Amino acid sequence: MTRIAVVGAGGMLGTDLMQALSNHDATGFTRAELDITSRSAALERLTGFDVIINTSAYTQVDDAETDEENAHLVNAVGPHNLALAAARHGARLVQLSTDYVFDGTATQPYAEDAPRHPVSAYGRTKAAGEVLALEHNPGHTAIVRTAWLYGKNGANFPRTMLRLAADRETLEVVNDQHGQPTWTGDLAAQLVALVDAGTPAGIFHGTNAGQASWFDLAQAVFVCAGLDPDRVKPTDSSAFQRPAPRPSFSVLGHHAWLAAGLEPMRDWKQALQTAFDSGALTAE
Repeated sequence: MTRIAVVGAGGMLGTDLMQALSNHDATGFTRAELDITSRSAALERLTGFDVIINTSAYTQVDDAETDEENAHLVNAVGPHNLALAAARHGARLVQLSTDYVFDGTATQPYAEDAPRHPVSAYGRTKAAGEVLALEHNPGHTAIVRTAWLYGKNGANFPRTMLRLAADRETLEVVNDQHGQPTWTGDLAAQLVALVDAGTPAGIFHGTNAGQASWFDLAQAVFVCAGLDPDRVKPTDSSAFQRPAPRPSFSVLGHHAWLAAGLEPMRDWKQALQTAFDSGALTAE
């Protein structure tokens, strides 16, 4: 049986991934159990695995603007160390990445081979992590970019909307940023499918299908929760100035899955409804 290491197993995606791997030979490493910024720790702890999946990341997008050094340690040095460990031990590496490696100025879904052009510190560090992972475990690394993640085991946009709905009569949400809301339950299952298919190398876009604005997502959350979606009012990004620039268009293409003989992930609205039905989304 394929021996799998999940790095970042205590996070929102990592927790769901460990559950999805319940019938596999999988070992989870939390941040406390494995410091990926330490090369010696990565080389020592990741002996004996066939696949290493890195779900850990520095994800504080705004903080990274003034803390890029630490973001780089986790998002770039960490994947570099994991790639070196994978190469030494003959393992395949799955490195989770992000839509922030693009500048968000496209008008069509980004292809997997579209040039990277990050415009934020977070995006730069994640793009560097991609390059290092591919360079140092060549031919045996899969990059899986995701975006707009939500799930049961961490802070996320749908949960914030539910919490605010309990305190406010109306909410203003931006409608000029477009992307793909993605449920960690679906992404975890897709990662398992990738491993079961032999973990083919390359770049994949791990997002639910379709596209939405944050306003669209907020309204859909209200509908799923049995609330009046008209309580959500549209606004634009100028109303919410933040340190890091947000991509205005983060829709990703999914052709690489089909080329690998795998089905892309389902539509985001179906995934959101399933997340509610399964109890994965509550205001708590």
